[in-house]
Amino acid sequence: MQRNYIQTREDKLPSTNPIKIQESTTSIETTAGQIIRRVFGILFYVHLILITILVIFLIIHGLLSNVHKHHFHPRKWFPPLLTSAASAGIVAFIWQWLTGYTHSTALKAAFWLSPLLTFAAGILLILIGSAGALAVGVIAVVCALILSLYACWVNPRFEYAKQILSVAMAFYPAKTVVLVILSILISTLYSCFLISGIGGVTASRTSLDTLLISVILLSLAGTMHVIKNTLIVTISRVKFLHFACGADMDICAAFHDTIKYCMGSICIGSTLVPILGVIRGSARALKLIAGDRDEFLFSCADCYAGLASTLITYGNRWGFVYVGVYNKGFVQASTDAWRMFGMAGLETLIDSDLTGSFCFLFGVAGGAICSLISGTWALAIHENQATEVSIYAFLVGYFICRVAMAWPQACVSAYYIAYAENPQNPQFDSTIPDRIQELQRYRV
Repeated sequence: MQRNYIQTREDKLPSTNPIKIQESTTSIETTAGQIIRRVFGILFYVHLILITILVIFLIIHGLLSNVHKHHFHPRKWFPPLLTSAASAGIVAFIWQWLTGYTHSTALKAAFWLSPLLTFAAGILLILIGSAGALAVGVIAVVCALILSLYACWVNPRFEYAKQILSVAMAFYPAKTVVLVILSILISTLYSCFLISGIGGVTASRTSLDTLLISVILLSLAGTMHVIKNTLIVTISRVKFLHFACGADMDICAAFHDTIKYCMGSICIGSTLVPILGVIRGSARALKLIAGDRDEFLFSCADCYAGLASTLITYGNRWGFVYVGVYNKGFVQASTDAWRMFGMAGLETLIDSDLTGSFCFLFGVAGGAICSLISGTWALAIHENQATEVSIYAFLVGYFICRVAMAWPQACVSAYYIAYAENPQNPQFDSTIPDRIQELQRYRV
């Protein structure tokens, strides 16, 4: 898949570094690495088959159990949750349209609506009144306050974030919107299917309820991450080719190549990136809390931050670009992407980039909207299950909206990687150099 493209890259951009990286990767990547990628890809498809069988069994078993027990009311349980999945799809379409047509409004909406909606969802959970709802509601309110403070803190970065979104998303590959819409629809249908399985578990009421629900929710999270990252790999490849050498690639062909060659790397990345992201985020928070007042706490926070900074080089979202472009293993792709940022002097700029936060907060806002819709409905007709319905609705809304926001993240990632490879490329304007100079002035 990659041989012809690599030769084209050598002809068009002989002075750039990715060719050297590609040659080193070919020699470094062992047969064991290729086997691991295949195993992860096979495990993902086997997981889909097994979870499908499990959910179908749980639905049938739940319906048969409910005939005798009559404690579960499908007409009160399913409509709010299925409506939340449909609402998530609608919200995802709105987010996509808003981001595509007005970057500034979309950016402000993500950072200011997310805390407000999260706060409202927290208040709803507190009003439900159960012990579990009260605990989750208080956490949601605290998170809303933190998100509000974060929005105020990063407010000076909004202008650059708007600029980078504008330049990165200026070119729309043909059929991109169709691919994203299909991904949203598939995500919505898959969520409805898994929600039905959770309904079957709730109707059965066995000793394995908690385990089965946890398995279904893990499947939902893992599959949604894979769908999102498949979109990122596909779109970032097309965008990278456009930024790097002005070439246009059919997105359907790119998607076909992604499914055929890259699923193992995508599954590995979908596992590593969330875990390493949580580690890095917690390290930053700990270092901020520690400050420099307590020497012992500061040294512990500094050590933890150093470990997190090392780990992030082996698994970061920027690596998905090289997974699509060069079909590299995810760990090697992440390492090469981070190395390119270091060589181009972009590490500080990457650390302050708001694209990831922008997409995350849109997901939180979408989840909060779905939680408010389903939670209010459930509270009105079946208060006993309002807590579970609200939480499931939030998760469904969050993941579907994250799938919808994969394409802006892919565009920005491809823009940064292409710039890092060849900053002198005439395709790039002064957006990044101006921002680097601005950050350097702040440091002085």
